[in-house]
Amino acid sequence: MGKDKRSKVPAPPPTTTPVATAATPSWPPFKPSLPIVDLTLESLVKDKVVVLRSFFPRSLCRDYVSFLRELPLITTPGKPKRGDAVRVNDRYQIDDAKFAHRLWTETGLKDALAGKDVAHLWGGDVVGLNPNIRVYRYTAGQFFDAHYDDSNTVALKTETGGSLPARTTWTLLLYLTSSADGCTGGETVFYPHDRRSAKEEIAVTLETGMLLLHKHGHDCMLHEGREVTAGEKWVIRTDLCIKR
Repeated sequence: MGKDKRSKVPAPPPTTTPVATAATPSWPPFKPSLPIVDLTLESLVKDKVVVLRSFFPRSLCRDYVSFLRELPLITTPGKPKRGDAVRVNDRYQIDDAKFAHRLWTETGLKDALAGKDVAHLWGGDVVGLNPNIRVYRYTAGQFFDAHYDDSNTVALKTETGGSLPARTTWTLLLYLTSSADGCTGGETVFYPHDRRSAKEEIAVTLETGMLLLHKHGHDCMLHEGREVTAGEKWVIRTDLCIKR
């Protein structure tokens, strides 16, 4: 069997930045109560890329950006390990099962993704979000070169204190800023045929409060975070998990 061409440009592994072991952050409450609109999935690439607009209201995004500025962000190295995609941004990473559970159960997301018309997308029975929470800040000149996101096995905590084996199948990106907040550039760009072609690219423009979900693992499309040219791009990232 030939070597998977995608192995040439994987995203840097999660361990690029050590997961924080200090006290977990006191994330701001979801105010106003979520969801503020009916959450409707909008398909951008059939069965592979969807968005939920106005997932967070603008006021909550501002609160979160102010809060995230105080976290100990670490700038990724400009020279990645051989074979990894180049990523230059500031990031923070922590395992926080409680916050992942809040995002899943207190925002309307769980109900929005459980509908009969979309349940087939996720690859199995959805059981929650990856507790590995990542915060990204891109400033002028920073970017994430073309890459693929891998699927990972995780263990989710149950309400009874047990552990539920799960696997990630979709990346979730929550955009907290956009051109309305002074950020230009930074589009997430997908290449359906796994080659960087301007004629075929599907560029997703940043929208404050928008949630973007895209399939990862074996069926992940080549994609990149285009260079930010002004302002700051703030993103919270986690993953959708299915039972394994």
